[in-house]
Amino acid sequence: MKRIKILVVGCGNMGTSHARAYHRLKAFEIVGLVSRKADSRERLSKELGGYPTFADFEMALVKTKPDAVSINTYPDTHAIYIRAALNANAHVFVEKPLALTVKEAQRLVDLAIEKKRKLVVGYILRVHPAWTKFVTIARTLGKPLVMRMNLNQQSSGKHWHTHKQLMQSMSPIVDCGVHYVDIMCLMTRSTPISVSAIGARLTDEIDSNMYNYGQLQVRFRDGSVGWYEAGWGPMMSETAFFVKDVIGPKGCVSITDGAKGDSDDVDSHSKTGALKLHHASTDSNGKFSIPDEIIDTSDEPDHDGLCQLEQEYFLKAMVEDLDLGDHLRDAVNSLRIVLAADESFKTGKTVAL
Repeated sequence: MKRIKILVVGCGNMGTSHARAYHRLKAFEIVGLVSRKADSRERLSKELGGYPTFADFEMALVKTKPDAVSINTYPDTHAIYIRAALNANAHVFVEKPLALTVKEAQRLVDLAIEKKRKLVVGYILRVHPAWTKFVTIARTLGKPLVMRMNLNQQSSGKHWHTHKQLMQSMSPIVDCGVHYVDIMCLMTRSTPISVSAIGARLTDEIDSNMYNYGQLQVRFRDGSVGWYEAGWGPMMSETAFFVKDVIGPKGCVSITDGAKGDSDDVDSHSKTGALKLHHASTDSNGKFSIPDEIIDTSDEPDHDGLCQLEQEYFLKAMVEDLDLGDHLRDAVNSLRIVLAADESFKTGKTVAL
């Protein structure tokens, strides 16, 4: 099989992990690493054995003529880079979110369809074996569901710098929230109908219109409800920074062992360790009739392993011409929900979807 020539754009945490995956997968051939920061692209090139590096994306796109482009840059560049890559007839993998607005996201989806190119959005939890099991079990708990999730990050140094850069274009509940809202939609398989949100600006180091702590609440047509909380910065608490809990009429399932490291450790964000399944059924004496179950998930992949699973899915989408209609529809809808939460915070009103 002809190797797929791929151009990797962005050499930070995610770009590095994805580049390592392309380097390991024989079906890919890295034709270039792009980063505005010379030290980032040269460091990664050296680690992987000396791939060509570029400071300018447009120049790299013209010079390397890739079959596919992997976009792992700050969110405000995603739409521009995706459009350029699609217009160059390249398939695209892009880190979430797809764009900064729902309208722009839909335009990119339409362009991918028009160009007959694959567009895969990096929802890493969708390929995570333990999270897949978490979703599957949640679907057995009956309806409605109550879904409680958060990911607060006590960040400092380079991590706080990265967060401040991200907040030039979006809040924590938008940037991180798309992952967890997507999981809620998978669990309920129902239509979200309204979103409300609260938030607070806890630092003078960000724009006066931005907030570094937020919580959203979403209601679904089937009666299910969910909340998601996210905060970034040196002032954030690490107490209960990792809550992943789903309750239904038949019981509840929780990720019980997620907090394996500091809250700004990217590996800790998706780790599970174990799932705890509680059954609500009782006997004639009103006592629980089924003991709680602990489902071991400690053999889960690390962050680089999860990124490789994402790239294996991207490869499969291209080679087997997978229909990505549902994937892209979900990507746009999850963005719609978190942007509605952002609107709710700014207006103080619940937003109907």
